[in-house]
Amino acid sequence: MKPVIATVENALPRTAPERQGIASSAVLQFVEALESQIRQCHSFMLLRHGSVIAEGWWSPYGHQYPHALFSLSKSFTSTAVGLAVAEGHFSIDDSVLAFFAEDSSAQVSDSLAAMRVRHLLSMSTGQAVDTWSYMVNRPDGNWAKGFLEVPVLHKPGTHFVYNTGATYMLSAIVQKTTGMTLIDYLQPRLFAPLGIGDATWTESPQGISAGGIGLSLKTEDVARFGLLYLREGMWQGRQILPASWVKTATTSQVAESGGMQIDWAQGYGYQFWRCRHGAYRGDGAFGQYCIVMPEQDVVLAMTSGLDVFDMQQPLDLVWDILLRAMRSGSLPEDTAAHDALTSRLSSLTMQAVQGQPASPIASQVSGRKYRVDPNVLQIETMTFEFTEAGCTFTVKTAVGTETIPCGYGTWLTGETRLFRQPLLFDRTPTAASSAWTDENILTMVIRLIETPFFYTLVCHFVGDEIVLEGRVNVSLESLEPVLLTARA
Repeated sequence: MKPVIATVENALPRTAPERQGIASSAVLQFVEALESQIRQCHSFMLLRHGSVIAEGWWSPYGHQYPHALFSLSKSFTSTAVGLAVAEGHFSIDDSVLAFFAEDSSAQVSDSLAAMRVRHLLSMSTGQAVDTWSYMVNRPDGNWAKGFLEVPVLHKPGTHFVYNTGATYMLSAIVQKTTGMTLIDYLQPRLFAPLGIGDATWTESPQGISAGGIGLSLKTEDVARFGLLYLREGMWQGRQILPASWVKTATTSQVAESGGMQIDWAQGYGYQFWRCRHGAYRGDGAFGQYCIVMPEQDVVLAMTSGLDVFDMQQPLDLVWDILLRAMRSGSLPEDTAAHDALTSRLSSLTMQAVQGQPASPIASQVSGRKYRVDPNVLQIETMTFEFTEAGCTFTVKTAVGTETIPCGYGTWLTGETRLFRQPLLFDRTPTAASSAWTDENILTMVIRLIETPFFYTLVCHFVGDEIVLEGRVNVSLESLEPVLLTARA
């Protein structure tokens, strides 16, 4: 199968929801439910019959920013595998060991020898644990070797374990057989035809795309990807991806009966989850979704900053509100309801920090340099400058000096690497706000607007000292606050 390079505009049409059989009032109800029950939804785009019927970004998040997709990256890796198989680079029945002879030990178990590419795709490698931590914590940076050293305790194909390491191995196989990273391989075959630009993907120390995580795309890019799958691999009259791969990848290949949440117990395909109501999805930690509903001809893309244990809730809202509102034909125009929806979508925002824009001590501490005790953020000094517009927070670390502007009652944009996560992002754009929440307490919220994360920094000024308490909203690790002490 030869790559298809698009040279035409890829603008998605926009229409009123009623024209596509959904009432604007139902979409508005869905948006209001996201705000009242989810509260950390960053964006969504809803398509029906190929048209965008509603889209919104909660400021300071915006359509121009890519967003870290976490495990939604896996569905794109699956797509790369489907394309590579179609081009004859390898087969899903090939032995995994055949690609990594130099990384395997002399003693190979029968179960490991039986592992095939299809088992990587369906997370049924036979390993009893996710191999990810065994791979990324290796001092030698050889993630593939780390994967192969995790024992295969079950017959491959019989036992499901969510295994981000397996997706990395798929990425490595694509690179070994095509000579290109996932980004480079997908660029002319997927990204360019769909009109997706500026995709980024973090890599292993050996220069292999992480595969299971690390892809960042804009919300509309995710929606386009979902629409490609909804159209069974067809894009603007061209077969970009084999329809047979779309069907196989989105059909349950292995049962996942241990899921505590109902939409995680519907079966797993090739890096796609099955859902209730005949739907399927790619999803990522903290609420990144690409939901495809073939029976209703619908795609929903969402980005969020949810706790990983709350990821069922948005799906419930989709089924309870949107699905129930879908009709087979168009609906009568409802100008009032559509205007109300349009108005709401144009005014979506995350509330800035609430408090006072000034404090009696602001002039005393403004411009002072505070030396910080040894800390995990490796901050050496910090300074606060106060103006009528807000607070400018400046920190010096071992690698340089950073300035983060924080608006009063609004969000000011900047950039930081203070909260970097090596496998996900380094320097990232910020939007920050601040307020005096007490006479001696300054509170700053710093949103890393291309990620699910935001940090709340509460600074207690006591004489010549500061005690700073920092918290992150969500994490796959500890949510314990970070305490910093500093003195002028």
